[in-house]
Amino acid sequence: MTEIWRPGVFQGRVGKKKYFEGWYFKCVSGDEKAAFALIPGVSIGRDEKKSHAFVMVMDARRQKLYYFKYPIDEFRADKKKFEIRIGKSVFSQEMVRLDLRDGENTIESLMEFKNITSWPVTLFSPGAMGWYAFVPFMECYHGILSFDHKIDGHVTINGARQDFTGGKGYMEKDWGTSMPSSWIWMQTNHFDEDGVSLFGSIAKIPWLGNYFTGYLFGLLYKKNLVMLTTYGGAKIDRLTVSDERIEISVCDKKHLLEITADRAEGVDLPAPSMGEMTSRVNESLRSRIIIALYEKKNGGNERVFSGTGRNAGLEFVGDIKELLGGFKK
Repeated sequence: MTEIWRPGVFQGRVGKKKYFEGWYFKCVSGDEKAAFALIPGVSIGRDEKKSHAFVMVMDARRQKLYYFKYPIDEFRADKKKFEIRIGKSVFSQEMVRLDLRDGENTIESLMEFKNITSWPVTLFSPGAMGWYAFVPFMECYHGILSFDHKIDGHVTINGARQDFTGGKGYMEKDWGTSMPSSWIWMQTNHFDEDGVSLFGSIAKIPWLGNYFTGYLFGLLYKKNLVMLTTYGGAKIDRLTVSDERIEISVCDKKHLLEITADRAEGVDLPAPSMGEMTSRVNESLRSRIIIALYEKKNGGNERVFSGTGRNAGLEFVGDIKELLGGFKK
């Protein structure tokens, strides 16, 4: 049970059926000309022969995905801290070392991460999930391991080296049986003002034979984290999705956050369903997200920040009607 308060640590066990766990590292170079998503994880389905460990590397600028598959026994996880090893590659909150080879492609990397800011963990709210982290039958759990950090290092793909020193990174993870049937996910930490980072997620949450729409939003601004969440009493005032953009307005008693996310062409990534990587999700790291944060004062809203996030990660999967139907009336 103590792993709950350490969301980066491997939460499952290799022998568990219909289970997945994956870590997500977003890395953007200092000149913003290169952007990668590195996704190590495990997929454990009903059929032991299909169970495997994997490392995905998404080259967002070249719109290319590399998927390296490993026997499940080549996945090793430290029990006390976030450090996993898949084959010869190593992943932790402080660094990534890639040594990926499949006979066709070779990817090598060494990157160090500094000045990490995670979602706060407390006794009764162990991370981004809040008290939902204690519920044993959730379909999918989520953790924010770093809103914003600096990168030192490089990535080399088939002999072509890309320098990431001076770049920015973001880190999160998911674990459970399946990703939701419908969800929206967004993230950006490239604003004109340094130190600003936005994460947001809206998803269908199965619950006791029915479902509700849950949401998590975190805006890191001036070293403070504004958290707008279902379990924290926040409400979604507006949610619209078109082919061009996604618009969201979320508020609580203290803040109002308005978001307009411009959709961009992405890359299809494998996603878990009942532990197996049989679903697909299209993710872009080329979107643009415009935000405005207001403080509620004297019966009105005072704008305290506005900006446009570049190199934004954006996903929309499923049915918007399903998400809208799951809000509490």
